[in-house]
Amino acid sequence: MSIMSTDGVTDGVADGDEPKLNLQSYLPYRMAVLSEVVAQGLARQHLNRFHIAIPEWRVLATLGAFSPLTAKAIGQHSRMHKTKVSRAVTALEARSLLRSEVSPHDRREINLWLSEEGQELYRQIVPLAHAYQAEIVAGIDPQDLETMTRTMEIIFQRADA
Repeated sequence: MSIMSTDGVTDGVADGDEPKLNLQSYLPYRMAVLSEVVAQGLARQHLNRFHIAIPEWRVLATLGAFSPLTAKAIGQHSRMHKTKVSRAVTALEARSLLRSEVSPHDRREINLWLSEEGQELYRQIVPLAHAYQAEIVAGIDPQDLETMTRTMEIIFQRADA
């Protein structure tokens, strides 16, 4: 007989088995899957129309909000690996959506910001991103959303520690 605990571990001790991990109730797994589903939904509904991949969207969104930044700062802010940032920056530069300049403070760093075309794309994507967010939370009680947001922040801080 198995007994399910709230931490996603099936306690198989009653029948002599080793404890097993029930992925369907294991919070880190469920959060990772949810993140992927939400990101893919965003890509399907809005980003594909602009022929932009998720890492490129994240760089674009980060620069749209916090420009100028270095690639390293983009990676830190967006929690993306430097290789993904580099590839996304290269792709966006190839489409003339980014501009770059050697930092006057440190010649080893390159400052990045959105070009005019990049700013225009960002202006088009922002309302679609807001609409997608509204769509996926439609019908959820505002208090539940507030609780979820606070809970996510606590988990984020603890996982990041």
